[in-house]
Amino acid sequence: MKALITGGAGFIGSHLSEKLLDRNDEVFVLDDISTGSPDNIRQLQNNHKFHLCVGSVLNASLVAQLISQSDIIFHLAASVGVKLIVEDPINTLNTNILGTKIILDEASRQKKPVVFASTSEVYGKNNKVPFREDDDIVMGSPAILRWGYACSKAAGECLAVSFNKKAGLPVIIIRLFNTIGPRQTDKYGMVVPRFIKQALAGEPLTVFEKGRQSRCFTFVDDVVKAIIDLSAKKQAYGQIYNIGNNEETSILDLAKKVIKITDSKSIIDFIPYNEAYSEGFEDMPQRMPDISKIHKLTGYRPETSLDKALGITIDYFRKN
Repeated sequence: MKALITGGAGFIGSHLSEKLLDRNDEVFVLDDISTGSPDNIRQLQNNHKFHLCVGSVLNASLVAQLISQSDIIFHLAASVGVKLIVEDPINTLNTNILGTKIILDEASRQKKPVVFASTSEVYGKNNKVPFREDDDIVMGSPAILRWGYACSKAAGECLAVSFNKKAGLPVIIIRLFNTIGPRQTDKYGMVVPRFIKQALAGEPLTVFEKGRQSRCFTFVDDVVKAIIDLSAKKQAYGQIYNIGNNEETSILDLAKKVIKITDSKSIIDFIPYNEAYSEGFEDMPQRMPDISKIHKLTGYRPETSLDKALGITIDYFRKN
């Protein structure tokens, strides 16, 4: 198979590139290296089946050329992370909506299947957990910038569904829940790499509010396997699938785990959201996926426990 991965130099994209190459696929990566990094794919550069194109998904002619060389598109390119979204909302909306439209336009013209990476953020303020793919989306006010990312990804999903229903484009939408692992950066507000770097440096771990908000963290290898397995199922076309873990952990307990596994002397420092982000910032108290739909189709079940995932990720940070 020849696969185009947009955002292939990013955290998840680099792992997906690696796994596809491991099974002897040919991989074309399109990445503008704005949030991804050449370091993430350095180990792949000598593989003759790996091709890196530094450029933007907003470049329609470049996108058309790369799609023409590919059998399938994994569209992961996006502006991600709460911190980045709050700091640069215009670029977020432009990349996530217009970039997705360009990918879908060209894939539809060339009749190539697309796997579109969305996010658990689209569930918004819905408090009905665990989240099912057919649940309502409950967005916060557009006046609060943190909702820009969720809105842009929801718009991308609407575009993908429309191309599927009206143009017959084979497209699969995946909603990712808090993926963690080696190569993830703390630059854009990701909590696990931030905690690990603080713990290894002996600095206080900064926990927002009281740390009672809970999340379900999934190891990147489990996520990538799920993406690849789904991409092979024609029954998945036109469908939305949660990919995540239903092992729930509070942010405070996560901080304690990181301190324990790193054997750090760090303390925990509680800070309010408006000190970390801006006045009026909103966060969700709980975010847990219902993964029964993907399990029924592919047998997906995350295999890596949180403790093991943290251990592997901490080892990576120690070495790098």
